[in-house]
Amino acid sequence: MEQIHAPQRQAVAQMRHLFNRAAFGATPAELDAAARMPLRRVVRKLIDDSQKVEPLEVVAREEYDSKKQLKGLLRNGMLDRDALRTRIRENAELVRDLNVQWLDRMVADKGALREKMALFWHGHFAVRAQGRNALVMQDYANVIRQHALGSFGDLLMAVSKTPAMLQFLNNQQNRKNAPNENFARELMELFTLGRGSSAGVNYTEHDIKEAARAFTGWQFTLEGQFVFRERVHDDGPKTIFGKTGAFKGEDVIGMLLERRETARFVVDKLYRYFVNETPDPARVTDLAEQFYRSGYQIANLMETIFSASWFYDKANLGAQIKSPVELLAGMRHTLGVTFDAPQPQVFVQRTLGQILFYPPNVAGWPGGRNWIDSSSLLFRMKLPDYVLRAAEVNVRSKDEADVNATLLARKGANQFATKVDWAGFEKPFARVAEADLPDALATYLLPLPLRPEQRDLLLKQLKPGQDTSEKLKTLTAAIMALPEYQLS
Repeated sequence: MEQIHAPQRQAVAQMRHLFNRAAFGATPAELDAAARMPLRRVVRKLIDDSQKVEPLEVVAREEYDSKKQLKGLLRNGMLDRDALRTRIRENAELVRDLNVQWLDRMVADKGALREKMALFWHGHFAVRAQGRNALVMQDYANVIRQHALGSFGDLLMAVSKTPAMLQFLNNQQNRKNAPNENFARELMELFTLGRGSSAGVNYTEHDIKEAARAFTGWQFTLEGQFVFRERVHDDGPKTIFGKTGAFKGEDVIGMLLERRETARFVVDKLYRYFVNETPDPARVTDLAEQFYRSGYQIANLMETIFSASWFYDKANLGAQIKSPVELLAGMRHTLGVTFDAPQPQVFVQRTLGQILFYPPNVAGWPGGRNWIDSSSLLFRMKLPDYVLRAAEVNVRSKDEADVNATLLARKGANQFATKVDWAGFEKPFARVAEADLPDALATYLLPLPLRPEQRDLLLKQLKPGQDTSEKLKTLTAAIMALPEYQLS
């Protein structure tokens, strides 16, 4: 029988912190392999493994005929409400399939850093699935995934031109003589400059109004393609940030990228998400300057963060609460969990308050302590047991008034039919003594060491006559039910 020695435990703990933040956790075998490599090499491998992008696809563009779709909703020239309800249900099912397909990519062996970054950008460039079609959400998801580790400027331009964004923020209605300011306002306030600080503002109402004029004509076709309609574009002179010209939308985005406040705002948000909710102002300043000078290269910025010694400071360990998607994806990846049906995975997201493609508003999910409330905490603590034992859950999910709640209330949504790769998970613990199993498992699963009373409580859950495999399963489920497992 073997123990995990202190140097190995420390190396594994460092890798666990990295994979929890830069990915969706790791298996014990993956952590052991990473712990034997230099940190910079592990970080570089995470980036290299995320270079390839496999598009999500639940709707084939060549098979989508918007005119036929619209025609199918009419009967004798009138809107057929039954057909409309059917179309809404079919669309919601496709978005659900897109949700689970993306979750599967998060859980996959490679590309986790890209998917983690894309999840961040989904909250930053928050777009909510609406009644149009799943194709626009599919395109939006693939845009943020494609550019997740590239240039922020390219990402900003591409996501701004997605029909999902233009529809969500009403830019389809933004025309000369009747400008709509929604997109221009959120572009400055939430996507680039931020509101500013007590020291001053980063933009004025006049800047928003003039920028809205620049974005007139940014629209999309029935086929879900971006189009610039010059006939509804205001081509007159505009004054934005003190500059005057016949600016178009691309010019405004270029001006925003020229502002150092954009780099500062984005880096501050990245720091809060990946490092600590309480930013270090000096570090954010240094990182923002690097980000700006690099031409907003996201991969370079994240490599700097994940390779820095301060990223692994004690103050940053276990300092974040896992989002519902991180919790579910992490559990699936660590234990090799597969679900027999998609519905329960969306049920978990809904119950815990984070459904992919359904952020609460344009500001995205608030995160942090907002993930935990009286209605979700108990379910969070019991989730590992539900998943590992393939149980039926008698819990009502949140937001039952949502238009798609009927889909999630269907039979089987709360029935957890799962398979777990216990054989793969158990291998690193084959030679660990029973008395050392709780601490060994905690090294791989928790951001903080077990307290003596926790260790004693865990050992008491073992039953006489259990073989080693059953003991490990019992302890794993019990450790995942500890409050510390909710932390990253």
